[in-house]
Amino acid sequence: MEKPIKQRENIFVVGTDTGVGKTVLSLLLMQFFYAWGYTPFYLKPAQTGCVNPCDTDSDARFIYQHVESLNGKDPAGSVIYCFKNPKAPYFAARDEGRQIDLEVIRKAVLKKSLSHSPVILEAAGGLLVPVNEELMMIDMIRMTGVKPIIAARAGLGTINHTLLTIEALNSRGIEPVGIVLLESGEQRTSREMINENIETIEKFSGIKVGGVIGRIENFSTPKQDCYRPLERIVSAQ
Repeated sequence: MEKPIKQRENIFVVGTDTGVGKTVLSLLLMQFFYAWGYTPFYLKPAQTGCVNPCDTDSDARFIYQHVESLNGKDPAGSVIYCFKNPKAPYFAARDEGRQIDLEVIRKAVLKKSLSHSPVILEAAGGLLVPVNEELMMIDMIRMTGVKPIIAARAGLGTINHTLLTIEALNSRGIEPVGIVLLESGEQRTSREMINENIETIEKFSGIKVGGVIGRIENFSTPKQDCYRPLERIVSAQ
């Protein structure tokens, strides 16, 4: 008889834009759940801008390099679709004469959920990025039924981008479980601006901001402060 797994709700890491820190947030979630005795699994439904899952630009490779339990393992199983050109998934797939099937992705999530918990999915780009001729990234989230956590920039502009992202999710009947701000620019965001950003986002959306994740020097062993925003959100699930 197989050992029963500890159950957690799956998580879909979505971003207010490209380059906001979705992969870093996914990494921290993986490390966080392993530390708490769960069996998480990282899944990138559509990866663009790399030749294969082992390429240096592969998000899955980055995760596997910096999660101790995954060191030396093949990241290929964590990527469903992989395309060479760094474009929106629909166009990157079209360049190769291929098409993304969301039903394939939905079934993959269900299969991984049988042996892992939680499954941590990472979106590609923002919510309204097309994944095929008819559907966008937000439709992938809806079809999988996985609740999203929003990764957003800590600094200037994040209020508008974050509230628009929440509005888009609400329009599909999707409620995010929380928001995490990440420092992604060259200059650090002032504490005053961060507080104002959090205050405004929570006031106008009603969604909890778990906190801010600063720059990480060593991705294999981040400081414990990096996990506190996750604790605040996950504990509420």
